[in-house]
Amino acid sequence: MTPANDNAAIVFRPLDGLSLFATEKEVATAIVGKSGAEKWIREVLPVLRRRGFPASDALHARLAVPLVKRFYEGYFGQTAGFAVAKPDGEEKLGLDQWKTRNKKKG
Repeated sequence: MTPANDNAAIVFRPLDGLSLFATEKEVATAIVGKSGAEKWIREVLPVLRRRGFPASDALHARLAVPLVKRFYEGYFGQTAGFAVAKPDGEEKLGLDQWKTRNKKKG
């Protein structure tokens, strides 16, 4: 049986396998694999940065891997009471329209 992705030919290093500070490409490869790394850096990373993804450390010129892991824990809701990104506005769930639309006429 052959693998369905391109990661079989490379040594897979998830975030836990990276050093304390890693390049954007190393982080991207750990998250989405080698074939999707460039696209992730170009298209996804700018969106995640607006949502609180950690910036590169100025002294090390790399991303702090523990902060990247913490960001994803919060992004996927795996931590209680930890918020990396600031709120971006009021949540509009449509409940007001639902209540109005489903009100019994009497």
